[in-house]
Amino acid sequence: MDVQRVDVAIVGSGFAGIGAAVRLRGAGREDFVILEKGDTLGGTWRDNTYPGCACDVQSHLYSFSFAPNPDWTRTFARQPEIRAYLERVADRFGVRDRIRYGAEVTEARWVGRGWRLRLREGGEVHARVVVWGTGALHEPSVPDIPGLDEFAGTAFHSAQWRHDHDLTGRRVAVIGTGASAIQFVPAIQPRVASLSLFQRTAPWVLPKPDRPVPAAVRRLYRAAPALQKLQRALIYARNEALVSGFLKPRRMAVVERIARAYLHRVFADRPDLEAKVTPDFTIGCKRILMSNDYYPALKRPGVDVVTEKIVRITPDAVVTADGAEHEVDTIIFGTGFTVGAGLGKSVPIIGRDGVRLADSGVVEAFLGTTIAGFPNLFVLTGPNTGLGHSSMIYMIESQLNYVLDALRVLDEHGAVALDTRRDRQDAYNAELQRRLEGSVWTAGGCASWYLDEDGRNRTLWPGYTFQFRRRTRKVRPADHELLA
Repeated sequence: MDVQRVDVAIVGSGFAGIGAAVRLRGAGREDFVILEKGDTLGGTWRDNTYPGCACDVQSHLYSFSFAPNPDWTRTFARQPEIRAYLERVADRFGVRDRIRYGAEVTEARWVGRGWRLRLREGGEVHARVVVWGTGALHEPSVPDIPGLDEFAGTAFHSAQWRHDHDLTGRRVAVIGTGASAIQFVPAIQPRVASLSLFQRTAPWVLPKPDRPVPAAVRRLYRAAPALQKLQRALIYARNEALVSGFLKPRRMAVVERIARAYLHRVFADRPDLEAKVTPDFTIGCKRILMSNDYYPALKRPGVDVVTEKIVRITPDAVVTADGAEHEVDTIIFGTGFTVGAGLGKSVPIIGRDGVRLADSGVVEAFLGTTIAGFPNLFVLTGPNTGLGHSSMIYMIESQLNYVLDALRVLDEHGAVALDTRRDRQDAYNAELQRRLEGSVWTAGGCASWYLDEDGRNRTLWPGYTFQFRRRTRKVRPADHELLA
C-alpha cells in the first residue's frame, strides 16, 4: 500500500488550504502535503462556476493580507478573477507542487501519535498534524422532493452547473432564493423562455455598491501599496460597524429602512410582486444579500415568483400545494449546502478512544479550531467562525496564527500532540451561546441554516472579528492537554 508520511497534512486547496501551506512555509515548516480530491485547486471558487458568480465581500478585503492584489478589476470580484488570484498565490509562494490531486480523504483516524488518512484511491497519508481546510459549505444540498427522480428534463444544483445544457428557450424552474440564486437568476433570465422562481422565504436584498476599478487606480495601488492597505482598512472598519446591529436587532432599523426603500422603489409599479418578495423577519436574521439586478429581473416578462409550497415533481412539471402544475424542462437548485458536511458527516473523523466526531450529534469546537478528543486536528472555518458582515479570509488568517503557535508550543514542550480540555471547550461554547442570546440570528423571527435543530447558533461568531483575532493570537497551554 502507498503510504506517505508527513508532519502536517492539509485537507483541501481553497483559501484555507492554500493559506495554511503558505504560512507553514513562511515559518520554515516544509514537511507538509495538501490533499485535494479534485484535479485543480480553488475550493469553492473552483466548484461554483454558475453564471453571475461573484463575491459579496469587497475584493480588497476578500484576499490574504500577505498577498494584496492591486489588480482587482471590480469592487466585488467575480469567480474567475478570485480563482485566478488563488492560483497566483499558490505559484508566488511555491506551494502548488505540494498539492496531491485526486487525493480524496475517506477516513481520518487518530492512531496514538498521529493521524492516518485513508484515500479513496487506496493509499494512506500518516501525519502528526491535520489541518482540515475543506470549508463549512461545500457539499450541495438538494431537497428530497417526491418525484424528483422521475423528472424527464435536466436538473442540477448551482454548485454543479451544467454548462453543457443550453438554457436558451428553456422553461426553467429555480428552487431557492439564496445567495447563489440572486446572482444566477438575472444572468440566465434573458435567455430562457420562462422562469418560475420557487421562493420559500423572501431574502432581504440591498443594492450592491459594485463598480469597475479604473485602470489608473490600479496603477496607483501598484505604485503605492500603502494606499491599497489603507483602502482595505477602511473597508474593514465600515463592515465591522454592522456588528452592533447583529447583536442588538433594534439597531438594524436603519439598514432595514434602506432595504425597504430599495424594494419599494423597484416594485412601485408592481405592488403584488412587492408583497411577495417582502421578508417577514428582521434584516440580518438570515444572510443579507446584495444585488442590483435581481429585483428588476423578477419584473420581466416570463418570470413568475411562486410562494406556494412544492409538493411534488412530475416528469414535466413542478406541482405546488394549490394544485398548480408549473410546466418546466429544467430545474436548477439554489438551495445552498449541507452545513458542516466536512466535519465527520461525509468523512468519518475518529479521535481518541475510537470516538467518532459525528456521534456527538452536535459538533462544537474551541475557538472554532480545535475539538476535545481529537488531538492535533485543526479545523479552519469551524463551528462559530462564520460571519454575516465581513471576510472569512480574515478569520482563516486568525486561525492560522493559532495553528502556527500550537506547533510552536508542541516544539517547546517536546510534546507529540495537543488535545483541547473538554471543560475549557464547554465553557467557551457556553460563553458563545450567552453572547448569541438576543442577537438578530436568534431573535430576528426567522429559521435559518445558522441554527441547529435545537435552535442554537453553531455557525456564526458573535462579535467583532478583531476580538476573534485577539483570542487566537496565542495558544494558552492551560486550555489543552499536552500528550507526550
